Order: sequence, then structure tokens, then C-alpha cells
Amino acid sequence: MIINNDTIIKDDDPLIRTKSKDVALPLSDEDKSLLLDMHKYVYDSTIEEIAEKENLRPAVGISAIQVGVPKKMTAIIIKDKDGNPIYDFALVNPKIISSSIEKSYLKYGEGCLSVDGEHEGYIYRSARCKVKAYDLLLDQDIIINAKGYLAIVLQHELDHFKGVLFYDHINPKQPYFEDPEAICIE
Repeated sequence: MIINNDTIIKDDDPLIRTKSKDVALPLSDEDKSLLLDMHKYVYDSTIEEIAEKENLRPAVGISAIQVGVPKKMTAIIIKDKDGNPIYDFALVNPKIISSSIEKSYLKYGEGCLSVDGEHEGYIYRSARCKVKAYDLLLDQDIIINAKGYLAIVLQHELDHFKGVLFYDHINPKQPYFEDPEAICIE
């Protein structure tokens, strides 16, 4: 499947609010191909020459609903400053099995491939979470003990499975309310 900024479902399309379904394992060839295409998008999106040529917006994650497929699949790649992957996942049926009461948020807010407009404000999420999933890259079930930025990215992508977008979490009356107990991630 060709995935680029023109084919990603935007937030004005009601499809983005669709709840995603579990995916049968072992993966069908079609699901495997889609997840690998999603993974390639995320990897290539931060390589400037490829991103410009193929019309890709920079991303650390993408979920299947964002390409019009309501299935619980997501690809996440977080790279270091040199462009090397620190975290690299192609997850199927990921599920949060535990999360901290302590909250964290990104100082400069969150963004999303499906959201073009500005939505300013803090999005509070669990500072730590444990996620169970099948990882296509490792071809096995895994448990991810995430904290900080990775925890936020995982929760953001898993929200897509429920039809929830990041700005749904922003306090409309006080978008920049600062919780003194929450961890600010810069």
C-alpha cells in the first residue's frame, strides 16, 4: 500500500473515529504487508530526502486506522539524534496491561499525522505503562516496559484504536494547566 501525506486519513474524516478490531494471528499476508508498509513509512519519514520525495510527514508512529484499516496494528520507531532507532516496533493487538498513576506530558504538545490544524495544550498521560503485544519484527509476543517519551507515544497510538485523538485529552477551559505533580518531558 502506498502511504503518504495524501493517503493518510485526516481528522475531518469520520473513519478516524472508528474503533479498531483485534487482528487474527498468525498474520495474513495482507496484514503483514500493511504493517511492514506502515513501518517503512515511519522509518523513511525522518529521512529528509526520502520524506520530501515521497510526500511524508515526520512521524514516530502510525496506526492502521490512519490508513483506513480499523485493525489493532501500529508501527513505532523512535530514533536517536544520529537517526539510529532506539525503539523499533511493528505491533499487533497491543494492549496496556498496567500504567502508573503518575502523569507526564510533552512540553511542546503532541502532533499527529491525521491532524493538520493546531491544537495547543498539554496532554497528560501515564508516565509509565506496560504493553503486551505481538511484534512482527521479532515474530513473537513481547512486553514493553515504557516510560517517558516511549510511554507517551504508545498511549497516543493505542488511543487511535478507540477512535481517540490527542487533542481530545486537552482541557478546553485550561489548555495549559500545569499539574505540578506531572513530569514535563522536553
